[in-house]
Amino acid sequence: MAKSKEIPVTSLNDPRLPVRFWRKVSVADSGCWEWTAGQLRGGYARFRVGGRGSKSGVAHRFAYETLVGKIPDGRQLDHLCRVRHCVNPANLEPVTPRENTLRGETPAAANAAKTHCPAGHEYTVSNTYLDKPRGIRMCRLCGRDRMRKIRAKKGK
Repeated sequence: MAKSKEIPVTSLNDPRLPVRFWRKVSVADSGCWEWTAGQLRGGYARFRVGGRGSKSGVAHRFAYETLVGKIPDGRQLDHLCRVRHCVNPANLEPVTPRENTLRGETPAAANAAKTHCPAGHEYTVSNTYLDKPRGIRMCRLCGRDRMRKIRAKKGK
């Protein structure tokens, strides 16, 4: 993984962000800039960039792009602090969607982190079958054992 870009220290009430943005921020002891206003369904901070009547966006992206720079194409901002309503650019890192998922605290991340199947066989390139329609990976050794048992049952 490439080393992340050093985020310049930004002071609260930085004039590059509008006053109405800062009115919605509360600083936590952890260093997070916690969003106190509206949130999207997933807990991310919602901010209407152009004021009334304009489309609302995600506040952490707005803060990052205003204070740090453009988010590279194909990248998402990962909350290193794990606080979805944090808008502190120092707590955000542009990563690929896959990296963001793998770093998360979701069932998908937990499954992706597994190195062995339930029977103890290692997930290697040669021993892993990817079932793309179902979005799962399977152990080839276990699959062969399962098929042997099915064939043996049919043969009786």
